This record gives sequence, C-alpha cells and structure tokens, in this order.
Amino acid sequence: MEDRLRVGVVTTTHGIKGELKVFPTTDDVNRFKELKKCYLTNNKETLEVNCVSCKFMKNIVILKFKEFDNINDVERFKQYDILVDRADAVSLGDGEFFICDIIDADVYDEYDKYMGVLTDILETPANHVLVVTKEDGEEKLIPLIREFVFDIDTVNKRVKVKDFEMVEAD
Repeated sequence: MEDRLRVGVVTTTHGIKGELKVFPTTDDVNRFKELKKCYLTNNKETLEVNCVSCKFMKNIVILKFKEFDNINDVERFKQYDILVDRADAVSLGDGEFFICDIIDADVYDEYDKYMGVLTDILETPANHVLVVTKEDGEEKLIPLIREFVFDIDTVNKRVKVKDFEMVEAD
C-alpha cells in the first residue's frame, strides 16, 4: 500500500499572493477544509507544505500554503500532485477503499477463474468502471456495482467479479 495518497493536481496559480488552483482527485472535496500538512510533488521533487486556507470556486479548490507568499514562488508547481500521508487521509466507511489500493489487483470471476489484472478505474456519471486487462492484452470493462463486483480485498489485492459478456443491441 502506498504511504501517500493523491488528493489533487495543481492546475495553475490564482491571484498574486501565492495561491494555487487545484483539481480535486478525491471523492470528498470537503477534505480540503481540514487539510494541514501535505506534499507537492512532480516525481522528481517533493516538498512538504502547510495549508493555511482553502476556498472553493466551481469544481476547483484554491489553496494557500504558509511557505509561499507571491505568484513567483508558486508558478513552477503547475501540474504537481498534492499528496497526503495515509494517516491523514479521510476515514473510510464500510465497503469503501482507496482506488490506489486495488490498482494492479488480480481479478477473478465468481468461479475463481483468473480473468486478468485491474489496470484502471474509469469515473463515469453513472458509476465507476473497472478496466481489467486480460493476459492477451484485451481489456474488459466491468461496472463497479454490487451486481457485478462482490468482493474487494485490498490487503491481498484481489477482486472478485461476475463474468459477463456484453450483448450488442440490434
């Protein structure tokens, strides 16, 4: 399991006082109201920063960090990820999980037949969709709903699903 979780991606600066516009990658945007310590990273560099204010503007979060006071200090952070320590992440409810905890999980059907590896999760307006890559490289899409996904084991990275073939409508 990853020690840090991505909660957003910096899109651009906001104003001249060192604020950043952040696209949230978390289901709970209100988590930013409680954000204190976090990390700015681009995989080459990681900086620990302390959030001192949070505002919301449409689907964007505007964050201000104690360490930066003007636009010149933060311009370089465009496209940086914002990470939080797992210990500081929001609490999960029963049956909830972090997406990063099941990516690369082995996927089995209801008869314990190996289907492939969970390589991605697509977010759609109706529901999330699991992308399972079979050994031959073919991808199978499975809606992340109880009727099709009935066991998610984050500890053993194993997902159990109902195997179905999509029937094309005439």
